[in-house]
Amino acid sequence: MRFDNTLTIDAPVSEVFAYLARPENLPRWNYALDHTERTSPGPIGVGSTYRQTRTLPRPAEEHFRITEYDPPNLLAAEGDFGPFTGTTTYRLTPLDEHTSRLVNTVHLTASGAFKAVAAIAGPRVKHAVAKNLDVLKGILETR
Repeated sequence: MRFDNTLTIDAPVSEVFAYLARPENLPRWNYALDHTERTSPGPIGVGSTYRQTRTLPRPAEEHFRITEYDPPNLLAAEGDFGPFTGTTTYRLTPLDEHTSRLVNTVHLTASGAFKAVAAIAGPRVKHAVAKNLDVLKGILETR
């Protein structure tokens, strides 16, 4: 499953990137997550690792790592995301000094019993991610 969500945020690229580059913020804008914490030492960058607890679609502990880190334009992570493994990429482009375009690309792979469900669930997952991104947009635009 692969999909993109694109949105315009009334905040500078540097602010949007700084917020995204702290995965501990994820539970503030992703309704399916309860807690995210860093599990590796040193500055945030490629190789930084995280553990998070998910409440939906079922309680789970997940692990992911930063695979691309190019401030303020590119951030990517790979790992466990619900019943899937995959990558999520955030590409930021300034539209002007106060406005950003965010393109979130998600690649997910299901295994076992979830393979059959993945094809059907794709549009629902994309919609859920879009709703989360709208919450992110609201947080960033009211800061």
